[in-house]
Formats: sequence, C-alpha cells, structure tokens
Amino acid sequence: MEQKIENRRECILVALPAREDQRTRLEEIAHGAEVIYCPAAEVTKELVWKADVILGNVPADMIKNSPNLRWLQLNNAGTEGYCTPGVLPEGAILTNATGTYGMAISEHMIAMLFMLQKRLDTYYQQQKNHSWEKQEHMIVVQGSTTLVIGLGDIGTAFAEKMHAMGSRVFGIRRTMQPKPDAVESQYTMEDLHELLPQADVVALSLPAWKETREVIGKEELKLMKKTAVILNVGRGSAIDTDALSNALYAGEIFGAGLDVTDPEPLPSDHPIWDAPHTIITPHVSGRYDLPATLEKIWDLILDNMERWEKGRDLKNVINLSTGYVKRI
Repeated sequence: MEQKIENRRECILVALPAREDQRTRLEEIAHGAEVIYCPAAEVTKELVWKADVILGNVPADMIKNSPNLRWLQLNNAGTEGYCTPGVLPEGAILTNATGTYGMAISEHMIAMLFMLQKRLDTYYQQQKNHSWEKQEHMIVVQGSTTLVIGLGDIGTAFAEKMHAMGSRVFGIRRTMQPKPDAVESQYTMEDLHELLPQADVVALSLPAWKETREVIGKEELKLMKKTAVILNVGRGSAIDTDALSNALYAGEIFGAGLDVTDPEPLPSDHPIWDAPHTIITPHVSGRYDLPATLEKIWDLILDNMERWEKGRDLKNVINLSTGYVKRI
C-alpha cells in the first residue's frame, strides 16, 4: 500500500550540479515551487532552514532544528551523520542514492585489481627507471575465488563483473536477502573467518557503522592467502589501516587497492603509502564527476520528485535506526 505524503513544498534546495534540461524538468515537476540552486560548498544554514526539500548533501549539523525540512535526498549511498537522533526533524524522510554508483565504482575496483594482479604497478616504476625486468604474475581472474563483503549496489556490480570473467563469487551481507545471480552463495558476517582463507580477492563496500568498524583486522588478515588482494571502496573504517600496512610489509597478503582509508585523508607520513603492491586513490571512485554517474543520480532524483508530487512512496527511503534502505 502506498503511503500518502503530504504535498506542501515552499522551497526546494538543490545542492548538486544540474544541467539546464535537468533544472527544467525539476521545475516542471515542482509546479511553481521556489527552487534554489546552490553548490554544496556554498550552502548556508539560512538556505537549509528555508527548504522543505533538499536535493543533495548538505552538512548534517546545518539541518538540526530545521523548521521546514520534510525530505532530504542524498546524492550518495552513505547516510552516516544524518541518522543521528535529533538531526532530521521529526517525520522528515531521508533517501539516498543507492543504485547509482555501482557501475563507476566497480570499474575502479577492477582497474585496481588488474593493476596489482598483472604487476602493472611494478612495471610502471620499471618503465620510469628504463628497466627491462620480467616479474612473476599472480593468478588470473578466471578460476579464482572472490569474496564480496557488502552486497549492495556496488558489491553486486563488482560481483557481476568478476563472475562474468570466470571467478567464483561468494558474498557476505548484513541480513540474508534474495541472492544476486552472480553470487554462488551468500553468508552473514558470522561466516567471515571461514570464508577468508578461500578467497583470492576480498572486496569491501561497507558503510561506516559501529558494526562494520575494522571487520578486517590483524586476525582476519592472517587468515587470508599470501597471494590475496584486498580492495576497499566503501569506508576506510572497515579495515584496520595499521594492521593492513603491517601485513603488506610482512608479505602476509600480496596487495591492496584502497580508495578509502582510516583516517581520511591519509596522513602523508603513514607507512602504508609505501607498502608493497599497494594502490591508494583519494576517495574518488564514487564521485559524480563521471557524467554517467551524475546522470543516474538525476534520474533517481527526478523519479523521486514525481513520486513526491503524486504522494507515492519514494525510492531508497532510509530506516533511520539502521542507516540502510528500508526493505519492503
């Protein structure tokens, strides 16, 4: 049954980039409501408090005690900071952008994985040094075993790519739900220690919650194959950075591809910068700089705006007690 949403909009604040055609479509759907476009970096508390609807991420501390806010649409999947009691006004709806980043981030993961498995990191350094030296290669993807920790949009997209290339894919998720076709078997976090020794690739795409903090630590790293590669694109807090750094230097695992770290930004003197077979990118895989990603976000926003206008259930409504999308 569809939940009727009160249709009163005085002001819509848009805090992410929008093309002219996207603005035109939004304003057509909004039926004359005041629409304010302001880059997220320039948003003020006065603008936030004026808005009935906010499209895009604004600082959570600006939202608290907002007198008008009824719906906040985030432009990313993470909801950390927005679910804290007292941040959103009572009755306000929070939605996120789950489903829009899987394509871009999973490709970034594949790029990091191939760079490590094919030793391209080493060959690039050799090229700069004009050194012609052959390296021993790791395993190929075909016939390997991949463990995906976090089977949301991003994890599932990565699982599909690995499965298509011939890897056996196992998945871990918070609660048991219908299994993606690309995943051979799925488990919960209680099975992590049993699965880690089997994996050639361990890929994490987890949000930053208390339950996901340092799910990979010193003990877990020791369970992994010495030839294993670990990838992290969710939140850096899912891995104990110091333990990972030590494991890489000790050769306990082969390599790591990190788009997120803990802390973040990563201090310039942290030893993991120079750890062997380690690729670090500054949390860029999920940015909406990629036109195709921003297009997906706007498709979701416009769909949700139409639903809001018609009093229909919105997509990606967040359960504020868990921080995840509500399951119907």
